Amino acid sequence: MSEGVVRPGMVVVGADSHACTLGAFGAFATGVGATDMAAVWASGATWFRVPETIAVRFSGGLTGAAEPKDIALTYVAELGMEGATYRALEFVGDGAAGISMDGRLTLCNMAVETGAKAGMFHADAVTVRHLADYGLAAASQTPEDCRYERTVDIDLADIVPVVAVPHRVDTVREAEEVAGTHLDQVFVGTCTNGRYEDLARFARIVRGRKVAVRTLVVPASRAVLARAIATGVLADIVDAGCMVAPPGCGPCLGAHAGVLGEGEVCLSTANRNFKNRMGVGGEIYLSSVATAAASAIAGVIAVPEGV
Repeated sequence: MSEGVVRPGMVVVGADSHACTLGAFGAFATGVGATDMAAVWASGATWFRVPETIAVRFSGGLTGAAEPKDIALTYVAELGMEGATYRALEFVGDGAAGISMDGRLTLCNMAVETGAKAGMFHADAVTVRHLADYGLAAASQTPEDCRYERTVDIDLADIVPVVAVPHRVDTVREAEEVAGTHLDQVFVGTCTNGRYEDLARFARIVRGRKVAVRTLVVPASRAVLARAIATGVLADIVDAGCMVAPPGCGPCLGAHAGVLGEGEVCLSTANRNFKNRMGVGGEIYLSSVATAAASAIAGVIAVPEGV
């Protein structure tokens, strides 16, 4: 993904359930198990049943402090954690054009949280510009005669900062409903929200301030880390009192720095808040980067308006 390998029209498999992230480039991308992955390496082929498609149609644009992660949590709540099992989610509509590539990666990343096989955007001008940065030529996709099993309509102007509460991704509340909830840790990163745009947004909010709770920031890749260093984003994050860990998954999967202790509560920008996932006895709330930044400063879950 960070090397411009994936292009529109490709079929991509990865040995991780969040391989669906790559659908942001107009590809069909999905996760497979280790045995299937080994078979692909050996033969170059695999088998799929073509999934039915659910259209998630966006209109309008985001306002205020809302961001793509809030859209993602909203559509997961709408569909439910089993509501799109073995379906493909196709993000369409006039509102889709205004979503950045990093935002599209976040939206496709969380498709699997509805049970979906894949999530994807049609390649458009945003895709073409992004791939051009890697010296790759690509054309926009103009699908014809699309047939959808169902359509979910989302007006982006209605999206507000939201939080998924323990222990289900589809149990979503407006941030103001859970504002004031005690926190032991804030975690910013993962394949959902560890890209440069995410770190830059976090840095803009915490710049010149100090966090009031243990805050861990984990860049998603070495390329993200290098860019954050070069642009001063990382310095702003460190100056605010945050800890920065090496690129990767961080404590999202219950390993590395930031694993929760018994009874600890974390607000995370990750994609899953399952019981004991980040440490036995810990509780995980999921949010956007802006909500995480506001909460890190406040020391409790906070609404990001005005920060």
